[in-house]
Amino acid sequence: MKAKMIHRCIHVLDLEKSLAFYKRAFGLDVVREITRAEGSRKIVYIGNDTTDFELELVWESGRTEAYDNGSNDTHLAFAVDDVDAARLLHDEMDCVCHELGRDGIYFIEDPDGCCLEIVPSNLWD
Repeated sequence: MKAKMIHRCIHVLDLEKSLAFYKRAFGLDVVREITRAEGSRKIVYIGNDTTDFELELVWESGRTEAYDNGSNDTHLAFAVDDVDAARLLHDEMDCVCHELGRDGIYFIEDPDGCCLEIVPSNLWD
């Protein structure tokens, strides 16, 4: 049997803020969305043309407590073709939270505290 990874779910408190963050930080756009009829829950899938893998952002109406979306040990990684440009952008966004100090690898945090690793694509390819 073979399995294909298709998405990772991240629970968010402010859907619009998260959509804007992922659009700016990684160029991810809305692929599709599902909303409960009463509007109490919205699921938005985001991605781009570099991969079929998507992020699933889940928003629950009335939620005010922060979600536990993982730590540095449980993170999502993005390979970027220009790590210097990515770092400048992420510094400007003030979301860099940890730097490994080697090979240009660093971590950023999304608006809900989800840890995201940035890896130069030449290290991954």
